[in-house]
Amino acid sequence: MRTDAGFRAMELSGWSEIERAQNYSALFTMVTDQAIEPMLDSVTLQAGARVLDLCCGPGNVTKALCDRGHRVTGVDFSPAMVDLAAAAAPSATVKVGDAEALELADGSFDAVVSGFGVCHFARPEVGLREVRRVLRPGGRFAMTVWCGPDRSPTFATVFGAIGEHGDLDVPLPEGPDFFQFANGDLTREMLEEAGFADIDQTVLDIAWRLEDAETLFRIFRDSTVRGAALIAAQSDDARAAIADACAATVMERFDREGAFVVPIPAALTTASAV
Repeated sequence: MRTDAGFRAMELSGWSEIERAQNYSALFTMVTDQAIEPMLDSVTLQAGARVLDLCCGPGNVTKALCDRGHRVTGVDFSPAMVDLAAAAAPSATVKVGDAEALELADGSFDAVVSGFGVCHFARPEVGLREVRRVLRPGGRFAMTVWCGPDRSPTFATVFGAIGEHGDLDVPLPEGPDFFQFANGDLTREMLEEAGFADIDQTVLDIAWRLEDAETLFRIFRDSTVRGAALIAAQSDDARAAIADACAATVMERFDREGAFVVPIPAALTTASAV
């Protein structure tokens, strides 16, 4: 049974671990950074705009916004991530906060951006209404999310290995579909209900570039929460087989003469506040 509180507690506990936050900053940003410039370009702001970086994580987007000359506020529910973001972007205002209950004034931002954050909301519909509330009329919203295994070789490799050598149906707190916002029709519907218009979605072709085939499994084990919990719930033998299967797929399919290039496409959605 889905319990928002249980899912939120798992996410908050995991992302508040200092080592996991540092691992995410060191490992996952190899691909998330590739989506920063397209996302910021999509909101087309003049220097000095008031921008909220929602679910700011380690602050790479926050820093990029500051580098463009904007007045930036970063919010994340993980104190560990906020510490990393504050160090990365010292000119920004960065603080711990709840994306579903922002302690920010109505209409106080010209734009809100969220790099791979919305897929972690326990109640996405509530979070999107909060985004609309803090935007001025006509303000811009842009978010990136991951495409699912049907379009993503990365997620097909990892979840395929778990399905073949382990168990995808383990007792974890149930949360929203991690990949739902890569569905353009569903995203449009949810954004319109939250008070947005001029909605557009494109797919960004980004990819890991890894030095060894074993790294992909380690990234999901050490620098995610939902994926790491799924891996941790497997038996020792299954976990070893999953790691071997991931590495074998990377070697067989993604060897590009000296590096392993594994696509992990992302959906970029933009909208305007009505």
